[in-house]
Amino acid sequence: MFAGRNIIITGGSSGLGKLLAHRMAREGANLVLIARDPLKLNAVQDEILGIMNADQRIMAISCDVADYRNVETTFQTVAETIGRPQMLINSAGVITEGYFEQMPVEKFREVMDINYFGTLHCIKAVLPYFKQQGGGTVVNMCSMAGRFGAFGYSVYCSSKFAVHGLTDALRAELKPQNIRFHLVCPPEFASPMVEELNKYRTPENLKVAHILPILDADTVADAMIKGINQGRYLIIPGRMTRFLDLANRVLPFTSRLIMDLQTKLNYRGPE
Repeated sequence: MFAGRNIIITGGSSGLGKLLAHRMAREGANLVLIARDPLKLNAVQDEILGIMNADQRIMAISCDVADYRNVETTFQTVAETIGRPQMLINSAGVITEGYFEQMPVEKFREVMDINYFGTLHCIKAVLPYFKQQGGGTVVNMCSMAGRFGAFGYSVYCSSKFAVHGLTDALRAELKPQNIRFHLVCPPEFASPMVEELNKYRTPENLKVAHILPILDADTVADAMIKGINQGRYLIIPGRMTRFLDLANRVLPFTSRLIMDLQTKLNYRGPE
């Protein structure tokens, strides 16, 4: 599935993006890693070079996905250097949590710029190359926070619901052009972002988020690769996660009741 393919991974310098890069390199892919920190990118590139075959290629490019012109220029460089991309994995993202009434409006814009517009920018930039070669694949990292709301996640849920809606619309619109989409909606899983979040998150959010088991990044990566290979549009890692998603769709009041109960038992509220 991945051998010989040119794959762009945003957020490729750490966390799940880095893990996917290692997995796909072992399967023979040519990789383009995109993130903002050039030092981290170069370190990951050096790691992956050590497991690649002589005929594989890798690039690491510092790029801010929130800046559309920067993304366009970066993707043009990729096409000219490695060749037209055949798969785009939108893994770049940020997470924040807190009481809505204390959250600055600027924080909503900042997170939307990266999580939603960053995803949109990369799809816009890669589309001409997909059309030139008659198709391509987009993998969008969403979240269970893009399936239903949760206490403290007004910023994060807003951005992930937007990614969900964009992906649903583009799946239908671009399918006739042989451009396939995968929407990945994991629960909370171990990552540098979550480690940072744990330093300040509200107690209500902690309880609600931990209704589901915390997955490790390898489990999420395994589910993603399996789902892509099987051609599944919606990829939800974790058996319990899939059960909760089903319950939320069939009996949405049940999931709301569970979250409301957890919130009531642990509510402190803003000071």
